[in-house]
Amino acid sequence: MFDTAALSGSKTEQYAELAAQARGLLAGERDRTANAANLSSLVFHALPELNWVGFYFYDGTELVVGPFQGRPACVRIALGKGVCGTAALLRLTQRVADVEEFPGHIPCDSASRSELVVPLFDGERLLGVFDLDSPITNRFDADDQAGLETIAGIFLESIR
Repeated sequence: MFDTAALSGSKTEQYAELAAQARGLLAGERDRTANAANLSSLVFHALPELNWVGFYFYDGTELVVGPFQGRPACVRIALGKGVCGTAALLRLTQRVADVEEFPGHIPCDSASRSELVVPLFDGERLLGVFDLDSPITNRFDADDQAGLETIAGIFLESIR
């Protein structure tokens, strides 16, 4: 049904290709769970050196694991705790080069060494976070952050 092509070109061009694939994959579907599941799979298989890609959704009290690709995950994360809870509370993407140096890091997968978390908001309302882990320190740079924030924005557009 949907086959991801190998990404090519510069990192910026690769993220542009990935964004186009994400738009095509999510087009016409508004279900949050379905789109989170498909987007997690797309990103997990398209980008190198990732060991976890997925979503945590805010239930009004805490973040609860949603669709993902990777090893089993922490089920609940309090706002302000770990990288995910910090991104949600501060409303800012968290790009962590070495999770061992992040105060309060929650080691859901002991193989994870770096992490990037994009908070998801609908206006002022917290919806959750888009979380990516890598077994490589310093895996995520500013280009990754910009590209993954765009991908998160495509997800948000798809569920509105």
